[in-house]
Amino acid sequence: MELRDVLEKDSLFSPFQSSLVSILSAPLLLIATHNLMQIFTAAVPPFHCQSNLTLENSSLPKDSCTRYISLLLNDTEPCKQGERIYDLTLYTSTIISEWDLVCEREWMKELAQSTYMAGVLAGAMLYGPLADRFGRRTVVLCCLLKIASMGTGAAFSPNFAVYCVFRFMTGMGICGLIINDLSLTMEWIPKKYLLIVPVIQGTCLTLGQIILPGVAYVITDWRWLQLALSLPYFIFFILAWWVPESYRWLALENRPQEALENLNRVARINGKKDGTFVTLEMLTRENEKNSRMSSKPTPFDLFRTPGMRKVTICLSMSWFSSSFCFFALAMDVQRFGFSLYLIQLIFGCTELPLRILSTVTVTYIGRRFSVSFYLILSGILILCSLAFPADLILLQLSVTCLAKGFLGSSIVCAYPYTAELFPTVLRQTGMGFTNMMMRLGSVIAPLGMMTKAYAPFLPLVIFGSAPILCGLPILWLPETLNSQLLDTVEEVEARNQKSARKKKELGYGTKL
Repeated sequence: MELRDVLEKDSLFSPFQSSLVSILSAPLLLIATHNLMQIFTAAVPPFHCQSNLTLENSSLPKDSCTRYISLLLNDTEPCKQGERIYDLTLYTSTIISEWDLVCEREWMKELAQSTYMAGVLAGAMLYGPLADRFGRRTVVLCCLLKIASMGTGAAFSPNFAVYCVFRFMTGMGICGLIINDLSLTMEWIPKKYLLIVPVIQGTCLTLGQIILPGVAYVITDWRWLQLALSLPYFIFFILAWWVPESYRWLALENRPQEALENLNRVARINGKKDGTFVTLEMLTRENEKNSRMSSKPTPFDLFRTPGMRKVTICLSMSWFSSSFCFFALAMDVQRFGFSLYLIQLIFGCTELPLRILSTVTVTYIGRRFSVSFYLILSGILILCSLAFPADLILLQLSVTCLAKGFLGSSIVCAYPYTAELFPTVLRQTGMGFTNMMMRLGSVIAPLGMMTKAYAPFLPLVIFGSAPILCGLPILWLPETLNSQLLDTVEEVEARNQKSARKKKELGYGTKL
């Protein structure tokens, strides 16, 4: 029996696999709450400038960055920091009201979110290679502890600068958790059940969008909200100590004895005896085979060979466009004029049935088609919204919800597809690089919104065209439905050559 087949006789719902999926999926329930938290923690309450004239005359405009010197002459002067009064009826406290981030300091609100997304981007660059070097479990534990401690630190920040530092570090931990949590889970799951894992974890990510408005409605003080969404990660950190390191990674790192110990532990949990699950000789043979096939990989191996280069470039385009458009739609919710709580709840509930649809397509049609189809369809919907009158708010909201939902479905389908396309020796490096491109898209998204200054329709043209143009190259990648996870770069190149021969027989090229 081959090493890669050792788990094929197990069920996903065996004691070990079901516990593994539950423990590693639980932290994902709060991922979206951290990504979108600033919708509520940085909400702008109504405000006016403190002055006797303003307080005595209710007809004077609110949200003013100036104050009146004389009502008779209608003279005004800039309102200084500390002189503004905020209406805290809806929000007890936000970072806007606490640190006076309006008027000449309005740009600092966007800086806070950009700082967080920059941390997510840095996490994608750092934690992918680290996981290939030090192991998936180690990085997952570090990221859980980092989210818990840095998120808690943000809740006690004495000033805006310290807050941004903590948010940056939290963002790093969030990204590191996402890209390694899925891979660690999938490397312990039998091939026939691989699809169920991203579906479960993708649903958990979606549920976070529904959890956020509920918690934010109850907790209206930004510090307590930040704390409530960060402290659970200390519990997740303790639970994750139970999860063993990936036996695949240990075997490829020439640590067969540790791999055997973990496999025997799994065997005992599942009611089997040591030695009947896998043997040390089997692990040693597999390691020797892989050692002959592949040298120690580096991040440059993502582009060194034709097959890896094609996979990396096409997936990077997909991840970039999906995040670029998703976060632009997710953060621009105030334009509809409805309650932020209601809009966020609608967005979250809309994505749940679309997750079911994506499950059907990736199960019975394939990963490649699903990722490409949802990207292209979301782009078409965004472009179609240009034809709807601006006063038809409900129609605009419906189309936006569908487009955002399909973008989210594409992201969820892309996670297993990416993990299956990259080999074990480069899986986390590849996941880290593609997630880096994803986070780059979210960082650049506000720049797309700024093009509204040149033409009101230009942002929708950009956000509609990007997923269509980036979704088409996905069709040139191999399908991984019902395929084994590959372990080495050489196996990826063999798969690419096999795919090239098939396409050549059909009469069209494959060179990228």
